[in-house]
Amino acid sequence: MLDAASWAARLGGESFLTQTLHRSYAVFPGKAAAVVGLLSWDDLNAILATQRLEPPRLRLSLDGEAVPHSRYTVPMTNRRAVTWHRTLPADLHAQLAGGASLVVDSIDTMHPPIGSAAEGLERFVGTPVQVNAYASWTEREGFGTHWDDHDVVVVQMHGSKRWKLYGSTRTAPTFRDLEAPEEPQGEPLADLVLTAGDVLYLPRGCWHAVSADQGTESLHLTFGLVTHTGAELLSWVVDQLRSRLALRLDVPRFGSPPEQAAFVGELREALAVELADPDLVCRWAESMDTTHFGRAVPSLPYVNGVPARAEVSVRLTAPRARLTENRSEGTVTLAAAGTEWDFTQQATPMLRALLTGQPATLGSLAATADLEVKDVASLVSVLVEGQAASVVRTAL
Repeated sequence: MLDAASWAARLGGESFLTQTLHRSYAVFPGKAAAVVGLLSWDDLNAILATQRLEPPRLRLSLDGEAVPHSRYTVPMTNRRAVTWHRTLPADLHAQLAGGASLVVDSIDTMHPPIGSAAEGLERFVGTPVQVNAYASWTEREGFGTHWDDHDVVVVQMHGSKRWKLYGSTRTAPTFRDLEAPEEPQGEPLADLVLTAGDVLYLPRGCWHAVSADQGTESLHLTFGLVTHTGAELLSWVVDQLRSRLALRLDVPRFGSPPEQAAFVGELREALAVELADPDLVCRWAESMDTTHFGRAVPSLPYVNGVPARAEVSVRLTAPRARLTENRSEGTVTLAAAGTEWDFTQQATPMLRALLTGQPATLGSLAATADLEVKDVASLVSVLVEGQAASVVRTAL
C-alpha cells in the first residue's frame, strides 16, 4: 500500500473515484499482512522519544476534550533558551490507561514508509494528503461524536477499533462555513469494527464516534484528503482573470449607482465568460497538479548537480506532474512544481519512467531512452534545480 497502483487496487480503482469519493462511506476488508512495515509500535515509540512534538502536533483527547499537555509533558530549555515539551513516558501511560486517545499529526513527514504511502494515495486521488496516527486503549471515546471537514481514508494498523457512523446532517460542510451541522439524533447508521488491514473511507461531514474495541490497544492511521470546493475553484478563476482591467480597478465605493452597476456588470461578464468554458474543471485540475510541489527532498551531497554515474538513483518528487508530447515539434513538455521544461522527444520514455514516482538509476533511465548517462544526469539536474526531483540513494 505504498504506490498509486496499490491504492487503486485496494480502494476499487476508477469506480471508487467516480462512485464513492465525496459521496458515501465504504469499508474495504483486508489482512494484517497488507500493512506490515507501515507503522509498528516500536516505530511510534521511537517517534515519541526522538521528535520534538510540540502540542497540538502531539496531543491527548478524552471524552471530546483536550488533555492539558502539562499532565504528560514537561518543559525543557537548552542553553540557547529554546524551550520544548518533553514527553514523560510514565505520565503518558497513565493518561492513556485512563481512557485518553493519543494523536500524532502529520506523521507522514516523520516516518518515510507512511510518507511514501501518502504520496501514493495523493497520486491516485489527485489531492494533497496528510496522515495522522491515533492510538487508544479503552472503550471510552477520545473525541466524542464529531465530523471532519475533509475526507479520510482510515487504515487499521494494530488491534481493532469500533466506529459508529451517523451520516451527515449538513451536505458538504466546510471549515469556513456559515452554518454548523446539527448533531445527529438516534442510533448510528452503521456500527463497524475494523481489524488490522481493514480500510474505511469517510466523506467529510459524516458524524462518527471511535473507540478501542473491547478495551484493547488499537492503532490506526487517517489519510486526510485536502478538500477542493467550488469556492476554491472560483478563487482560482479570479486569479486567472487578474489580467483583465475590470478586476484590477478599484471598487467604486463612492461612485454613483450607475457607476457601481456598470462596474459589477463588467465583473459579471468576465466571470460568465470564464465559467462558460466546458474545459474549466480540467484546466483547474491541470493547474493544481502541475503547480503542486509535493514532497520535495534535498539531494545532498550533490549541491552542484547530479553526478553522471550509472548507479545513482533518482525519483520525481512532484506527485502529479504532467507530460505532453509535441510530435509536430519533436519535443516533449514536462510540467511539475510550477515549472515547464521542454526536452527532445527522445527523452519521453525516460520521463514516463520518472512519472511513476519510483526510484530509477541513471543507467536504467539512459537505457530506456537510448541516451548517454551524462545526458540523463544533466536532464535530471535541471529537474532537481526546479524542485521536482531528487537523488534518493547511491550505491556504496
